[in-house]
Amino acid sequence: MEFLSNPDIWIAFFTLCALEIVLGIDNLIFISILAGKLPKEQQRKGRQVGLSLALLIRIGLLFSISWIMGLTSDIFSVFNKGISGRDLILILGGLFLIYKSVKEIHEKMESKDEAIVPKVKKVTFQGVVTQIVLIDIVFSFDSVITAVGMADHISVMIAAVIVSMIIMMLIAGKLSDFVNRNPTIKVLALSFLLMIGTALIAEGVDFHIPKGYIYFSMAFAVIVEIINIRIGSRKATP
Repeated sequence: MEFLSNPDIWIAFFTLCALEIVLGIDNLIFISILAGKLPKEQQRKGRQVGLSLALLIRIGLLFSISWIMGLTSDIFSVFNKGISGRDLILILGGLFLIYKSVKEIHEKMESKDEAIVPKVKKVTFQGVVTQIVLIDIVFSFDSVITAVGMADHISVMIAAVIVSMIIMMLIAGKLSDFVNRNPTIKVLALSFLLMIGTALIAEGVDFHIPKGYIYFSMAFAVIVEIINIRIGSRKATP
């Protein structure tokens, strides 16, 4: 009971919950876009499986703090720049995000004429889940490192991660529907992932880009796009 009555623990818990949700938005966007490629009846299951795996991965990493800290040691160097295991994961994850984003944007641009473009290879549920797991691992590192820096008790970290993931599961459906209903928002979301991929690579080579700048620019772009959508819908209404 003394543990629960400590105000510092509750402050750390709620602060960490908020940060975990913010840090999880980019992961949620990626999962929503990938799940949107599945048949309608499988999309909800794909989102839930993706977020559940993200939760399990983050909890697993929290129990492997010593291993994560070991990943900060340099494995090799390039141009006199040390590259650690964490750096390598961030760089590879960034490259994967950039590849997927460019590929999705290219497919979207090429699919304007449905009659001319050949059918895209069928997407399987297992394939989508595999891609989600790969990027979940990358996004989880930021989340876990933030949790370690914000709280001293692993139980607080795990509780905050679980609560934030439940909240993300509740909003995942609405976010996914909104992205799928508005093609321009989907392209914007893919552009965000492109930017985040670049930021991950920069982080991997020790060039830190403050996340506040990234999230502010994302929020600003979304607000402008929502205004454009509202103006367009009013003009379309007779």
